[in-house]
Amino acid sequence: MKWRGRRQSSNVSRSRGGGVALGGGGLLIALIVFLLTGNPREAIRSGFAGTATETTQNYELSKKEQELYDYSAVVLADTEDAWHSILKKEGINYREPKLKIFKGQVKSGCGLASSGMGPFYCSRDETLYMDLSFYDSLIKDFGADEGDFILSYVISHEVGHHVQEVTGIMSQYQEMMGKLSEKDGNALTVRLELQADYLAGVVARYQKDQGYLDPGDIDEAISAAWSIGDDTLQKRAQGYVRPESFTHGSSEERTRWFKKGYEAGDLSEWDTFSAKNL
Repeated sequence: MKWRGRRQSSNVSRSRGGGVALGGGGLLIALIVFLLTGNPREAIRSGFAGTATETTQNYELSKKEQELYDYSAVVLADTEDAWHSILKKEGINYREPKLKIFKGQVKSGCGLASSGMGPFYCSRDETLYMDLSFYDSLIKDFGADEGDFILSYVISHEVGHHVQEVTGIMSQYQEMMGKLSEKDGNALTVRLELQADYLAGVVARYQKDQGYLDPGDIDEAISAAWSIGDDTLQKRAQGYVRPESFTHGSSEERTRWFKKGYEAGDLSEWDTFSAKNL
């Protein structure tokens, strides 16, 4: 993606936690658990092998981390521009989310988060949290194609959850979840996540229309979505697939809804909750 020299969002900050004690393979285990369940607390329990204390402070970035940080700030700016424009047409005032880059662990509005969890959005404080090591993990551990646009997809997906918060969908989802069985709750969560993939596609279309994309960028995003589909992750973690336990959607569903959003470029086909066939 053409990102150098472009506007960076002012809503990005960084912090570093201390006192993290992880067991062997804990980071990868926690990441897989989080991607399968979407539950930060469960991921923390799976990844930590001891106690942890949380401190917050700015930390020095390596050269590679600085590039990823600056890139992330440009992507967040793209999402701001895209959603201000799109939601204004829908009569909705867009509130910009925050993005906190952290290392080790961080105290979020949804509780303590470990670096092994991967990126997530907390609706309580309307903030995205991301450890930059997730970029390398997507490539090395989960087989995503190497390229900067996989990070754009990830950030745009999490911002998609913020769009769901701003439009009231998140609160409706949370209300319904309290009335459903685990199986039905999982099915509803899949629809929430696939909608966020659609919204990530809408942002990618905005970036294309602005002339920001390079050849191969969309293929990179699709490879990232495919690599973290529930079926792909379950095969990796346990050797078999249990569709009734899906919480994010299959690899095919995730890539298809991303492409659907990319092709539409607006909210005309974003209603995953009413779709008969996902």
